[in-house]
Amino acid sequence: MNAITPKSTMKALVYHGPGKKSFEDHAKPEVVAPGDAIVRITRTTICGTDLHILKGDLPSCTPGRILGHEGVGVIDSVGPAVTAFKPGDRVLISCVSACGKCEFCRKGMFSHCTTGGWILGNTIDGTQAEFVRIPHADTSLYPIPEGADEEALVMLSDILPTGFECGVLNGKVQPGSSVAIVGSGPIGLAALLTAQFYSPAAIIMIDLDDSRLEVARRFGATHTINSSDGKAVEALMALTEGRGADTAIEAVGIPATFELCEQIVAAGGIIANIGVHGLPVTLHLERLWDRNIAITTRLVDTASTPMLLKVVKAAKIDPTRLITHRFKLDAILEAYETFGNAAKTKALKVIIEA
Repeated sequence: MNAITPKSTMKALVYHGPGKKSFEDHAKPEVVAPGDAIVRITRTTICGTDLHILKGDLPSCTPGRILGHEGVGVIDSVGPAVTAFKPGDRVLISCVSACGKCEFCRKGMFSHCTTGGWILGNTIDGTQAEFVRIPHADTSLYPIPEGADEEALVMLSDILPTGFECGVLNGKVQPGSSVAIVGSGPIGLAALLTAQFYSPAAIIMIDLDDSRLEVARRFGATHTINSSDGKAVEALMALTEGRGADTAIEAVGIPATFELCEQIVAAGGIIANIGVHGLPVTLHLERLWDRNIAITTRLVDTASTPMLLKVVKAAKIDPTRLITHRFKLDAILEAYETFGNAAKTKALKVIIEA
């Protein structure tokens, strides 16, 4: 084990219970298991899931936790079992930690790893800090290709594979099909970008915010619907000749948007849920029991990250289009204020540079 930086303390964004957070001094993480790596964060970001935590929607995240599960950085030190990385290597951090050996990992369901899964910024300290401990480093980090844009790669920690796996793959988007994405925030836009891999005939974005819908049009949406008038169902049915959408992707995480997906999915279609839900949702089987639909749920596994790295390296997709604001780490509270008030600030993704 060979440390580069001798600091014993660092700065970090710490959760102190619903509605409470602070940017404070914190002990620098240390290697505690042979497969650990300590990564010096160079860039991180804020996720909508962090906002769900601050609302109290995820009791698994307890007060005192450093938030954040996305980022890129430089290896600071490694445990004796780490063979794929060494101090000084630039790495992409996966939001999901995977041992690579358990039953779920062998199925590619890394989110359900028995000793990993989504633990960063949830059940162990996360990436919104100067340093982070990464368990199972060999299978939870990716080397950054030479010349790669670090800001683009931050989007590959979570948002791009989440939109792709939970929305596009689970939704079985097909050439010539119709896709409706409810929620034109960062995750919905990530689903929009990656749905275009499969050449659907129509990608219909639904949101309350005209500025986000304008972004969706620039990103490739064929149609947009502002749902604030309560007539989104009628508008979508008019666009699909009364059939509905073959794939309805829920990208918000509230009851109203999931129920909208139930109303707009076509016979034989799929509702692909991405959103983090903190409240019960009504399943209207009285309307859906005979519609031949499927409903999928998923936590991102990041199994698609190697493929997405190649796509980004080949300039087939530009994740930096999702970035609207940039902050230094010591301004992270301001970054949260900006990200949490996106309707006013027009924020999509924020980059936080350590």
